[in-house]
Amino acid sequence: MRRIINYAPRPGVRIILAALPFIAVLAIYVLASNARLAVEPNDKLMPALATFWATLVRMATTVDVATKTYLFWWDTWLSLWRLFLGLGISALVGLVLGIVVGFIPYLRSTFEPFFAAFSLIPPLAVLPILFIIFGLGEVSKIVLIVFGIAPFIIRDVMLRVASLPTEQIVKAQTLGASTWQMISGVVLPQVMPRLIDSVRLSLGAAWLFVIAAEAITAEGGLGYRIFLVRRYLAMDVILPYVAWITLLAFLMDYVLRRLSAAAYPWDKIKAA
Repeated sequence: MRRIINYAPRPGVRIILAALPFIAVLAIYVLASNARLAVEPNDKLMPALATFWATLVRMATTVDVATKTYLFWWDTWLSLWRLFLGLGISALVGLVLGIVVGFIPYLRSTFEPFFAAFSLIPPLAVLPILFIIFGLGEVSKIVLIVFGIAPFIIRDVMLRVASLPTEQIVKAQTLGASTWQMISGVVLPQVMPRLIDSVRLSLGAAWLFVIAAEAITAEGGLGYRIFLVRRYLAMDVILPYVAWITLLAFLMDYVLRRLSAAAYPWDKIKAA
């Protein structure tokens, strides 16, 4: 007798099933919005989808008088620039420190407890300190992302290095490999897929830190715009911006997943 766990949907069915929750949420919103607008045509909390579209078109195609920019694209560029720079630095720091500390026993014994404790510090709690030290410019925003993401990536890479079979290291030493050759030839290829997965898992937190920093002090950005218009209850701006951030994060996750599968197909086969 086959149980439900033994039934798997076909590829086409998987796409339909994946779309169902999104369709359900959209349908619920449309029904609730229509009900509110029927009572109050000028309701701001749940505007119609047509209002969302009109607002996005206006912000994406009309030059703002004050800033001389297309607000939607300018905000997107600023937030993505901060996000990519912060994630890039975090990934580089996490890769280097994670491999070195995880591979050398004396360094692992010395710094593993430190990184474990460091990763538990709430990044948003030290945001005022970062503003005091680095000022209110871009540096403090990037440092916030690195402060929040890098310790997690370091620990994750360290765990991956520590989990490598000892036999591989012993065989490499038997063949006369130096420490650098073992790191570059044995450790690094097996750590890179884990690094990409760590960056994927960090995307949500990275967006949180970007939006938090922009909400406090910025001259543009998706988070800045959301918190700027909240005082006017401009849900026709806030909800599309939230949806746009979600879409960007989803696309970034998809690209990283495809990159990992293309560059390291053997890792996915081994995991399966």
